[in-house]
Amino acid sequence: MRHFLRDDDLTPAEQSAVLDRAAALKADRFAERPLEGPQGVAIIFDKPTLRTQLSFSVGVAELGGFPMVVDGNLAQIGTRESIADVARVLGRQVSAVVWRTYGQDRIEDMAQYAGVPVVNALTDDFHPCQILADLLTVREHKGGLPGLTMTYVGDAANNMAHSYLLGGATAGLHVRVAGPATHQPDPRIAQRAAEIASQTGGSATVLDDAVEAVAGADVVITDTWMSMGQEQEAAERKGASSPFAPFAVDQELLAHAADDAIVLHCLPAYRGFEISAEVIDGPRSVVWDEAENRLHAQKALLAFLLDRARGDG
Repeated sequence: MRHFLRDDDLTPAEQSAVLDRAAALKADRFAERPLEGPQGVAIIFDKPTLRTQLSFSVGVAELGGFPMVVDGNLAQIGTRESIADVARVLGRQVSAVVWRTYGQDRIEDMAQYAGVPVVNALTDDFHPCQILADLLTVREHKGGLPGLTMTYVGDAANNMAHSYLLGGATAGLHVRVAGPATHQPDPRIAQRAAEIASQTGGSATVLDDAVEAVAGADVVITDTWMSMGQEQEAAERKGASSPFAPFAVDQELLAHAADDAIVLHCLPAYRGFEISAEVIDGPRSVVWDEAENRLHAQKALLAFLLDRARGDG
């Protein structure tokens, strides 16, 4: 059974095929109906959501299925009953499980026992569906992926940094991830990204200097400095003396990128902190294309996983 729990669960060829499929589904949104019936997909949220709930719910419906949205706070998975028991129940009633949760071990347990494809809709370690949408967006605006330089700046210790390293390396990009020396990626993930890049012609570099990271970049990306669960650190992370301040994507920093560089942000955005209003609302921003592409990329991913679950791919 194939799952999508982290970015390197797809090979380079598979990732490219999913992106091709996403582009086709964007052009013809009802071309594939693998969930016709309708078949159910459990979409579970232990953390706040907007774009993920919207895009998966609409996507499952457009694939012919029924999106069964589950409030994780009510279900209390792993507390009220074990993840294994919940997985066994879900697997007998739905065709796939999509879960936004906390520890990566939780979604790995779900995949072990569900018996149907399981998709990571965000964990503390990875956000792989977002990266598929971002890669689709970059490909649309740049005409391809291999050989481009993609820079992420901000909190380099979070799930987005990890997924950009793995997903970007898989796509053959030259990935640069930069953040304060106190907020750097897990070295094991950086090493894994370097291993993948050695096979795809890309590279994976971790830095602590924003200007060096952005220099000549084709794509500049940032994310909120406060991931879910870090709200209590708001004053420290957003203050004038914040270690993140030099990594804010404003016109001054963006001037170091390529002249035709595009800017991405997975949202929600906090204008005046990790990104300036004039950048996110300016001509280089492709943020709204990026938000829409969650829908198309996730539909393609679900169709890919369902094919393999049914022996069709």
